[in-house]
Amino acid sequence: MLTVISDTHGTDSHRLTGQTLDAVRAADHVVHAGDFTTEAVYDAIQAEAAGLTAVAGNNERPALRERLPAEATVEWAGHRLLVVHGHRHSDTALAMLARQEDADIVVVGHSHRPELGELDGRLLVNPGSYADPRRYRPAHAELDVDEGALRVRLRSPDGEVFETVTRPR
Repeated sequence: MLTVISDTHGTDSHRLTGQTLDAVRAADHVVHAGDFTTEAVYDAIQAEAAGLTAVAGNNERPALRERLPAEATVEWAGHRLLVVHGHRHSDTALAMLARQEDADIVVVGHSHRPELGELDGRLLVNPGSYADPRRYRPAHAELDVDEGALRVRLRSPDGEVFETVTRPR
């Protein structure tokens, strides 16, 4: 399983609870789409994850921003994910970058709005924010492959699955 989180907006802890904490601990790999805010939060999440790929958001303190790239790609279960925070990309720019990186899944954060959608024929995954949902529901995304099909679920920390997309391989 791959777990996708974003927009932690913490100062000293990972703020992971419930199913979100379980999913981070159970994942083969974790992707964070930015806005940890501090190095302490990044380090706390990294300590819980088997592996972590992360990008800088627009609220990172300078010391953390220096440690994180603006964009990243991840190879996972035969898929290529492009990861960006999203605050610097229009849909057109994001689609062009995904095409350039040959990504079939695009992961973005920033809006705090959990969403599964399409972008130029690619799967778009925004996990929302499990810790600072603002006016949206708290969430994270879980990706797995079952019998060759990709399944993506948006799940709240209390365990409720509220949106699912399945794509044949």
